[in-house]
Amino acid sequence: MEQELAELAAKVAALEEGSAWSTTINMEVFYWWCTALMFIIHAGFLAYEMGASRKKNVLASGIKNILAFAFMIPTFFFFGWWIYLAFPGGLILDFEAGAGGIPWSDAMGPNLTDNATGIFWAAFTLFAATTASIFSGAVIERIKLSGFIILAILLGSVVWILAAAWAWHGDGWLLTEYGWHDFGAAGCVHMVAGFFALGVLLNLGPRIGKYNADGTSNDILPHNVPMSVFGLMILIVGFFGFLGGCIIYNGTGQWTTIFGNPTTLSAVAFNTLMCFGGGIIGAWVVTRDPFWMMSGALAGIFAAASGLDVYWPPLAFLLGIGGGVIAPLVFRWLDKLGIDDAVGAVSVHGFAGLFGVLAFGVLGAGYPNGDYPDTNFLAQLIGAVVMVVTGFVPGYVGSLILKTVGLLRIPPEVEIRGMDPVKVPISAYPEGMDSNGLGVPAPAE
Repeated sequence: MEQELAELAAKVAALEEGSAWSTTINMEVFYWWCTALMFIIHAGFLAYEMGASRKKNVLASGIKNILAFAFMIPTFFFFGWWIYLAFPGGLILDFEAGAGGIPWSDAMGPNLTDNATGIFWAAFTLFAATTASIFSGAVIERIKLSGFIILAILLGSVVWILAAAWAWHGDGWLLTEYGWHDFGAAGCVHMVAGFFALGVLLNLGPRIGKYNADGTSNDILPHNVPMSVFGLMILIVGFFGFLGGCIIYNGTGQWTTIFGNPTTLSAVAFNTLMCFGGGIIGAWVVTRDPFWMMSGALAGIFAAASGLDVYWPPLAFLLGIGGGVIAPLVFRWLDKLGIDDAVGAVSVHGFAGLFGVLAFGVLGAGYPNGDYPDTNFLAQLIGAVVMVVTGFVPGYVGSLILKTVGLLRIPPEVEIRGMDPVKVPISAYPEGMDSNGLGVPAPAE
């Protein structure tokens, strides 16, 4: 009898160990595929920005986007991840919490006892690259490659991740002290990147020919609108990976947000699709423009992002419509102010994200945060101000320094001729073909 009990106990222990390993591996696999899907975001950004450029700048825009991604990976390894772990309480360094993010720590490499660090680092690295790609589109056709890379590293491996430590961390001070809630990172990703871009644009200035002497604006048309629209659609596919990375896999219990609130993938699926549809409809009503319809889809997602885990789907749909309307209207307003945002990144990401963060303060107030304050409008307002300042100030100051030392903007003669013929060793299109593929001479640009 004792031997049988011992054998039974051994079998139970083996089953428990197997179950624990299954949970660990499933967690690892889930975030592995979320990260893979997030790569599609950058394929979308690449097509989107290359299509939005004029033919003379197509490849230069693509190179800029590719290099931003490449530089983000090592810099996020060497110091970005450490910033996230070390600064959730504010600007005071937490040495103990940050120890796991130091590049030479046991966690930062192959370690058979750690199935989590690498996979979360990878997902956050893709979030960082997303912020750089958001900024990238706003400044196409006139920024120096060296200056752009410096600013992209500043944004993706320093600024956004510092904001994420405060606003997207289980111990972040905005949550623990005020009751902040932002499931889909409308604040620390989209607002920070959008307002960082705004700060840079003020120093970078508009493209040559964008504005007349009387201040009126000229349209500088994309060379390939279908490519941009396709890129935007692909980008949204990647956002399902992005949003999957916003949810915590527990294995033996319910999914939770990064703040610890319970939720489900089903809730996120309902609301993501509803605000996506709403964003398209809102932008269509205002513009009838397919470029803005797909940009409006993004703005619609950001407008509902803070509460994708809890909203009633029709409410997410209405917020999506709001985002789709706001983005092109804010773009036109900025254009009248002389701010040349080539793709509308400031309005789509910055202002639609701001709308979404504040909307949750009204519509989601009172949602419980466990041991921390319940969600409330003041928390969302404070967080929104923090995200605007954290994005705008480094973008403005960093670009001002680069402008002062001559590293921000390409020379006028290069801009007029085009960056591709001057900087890129190959041509974007086969010999004898115009951007429309018909083999006819291109019109003068």
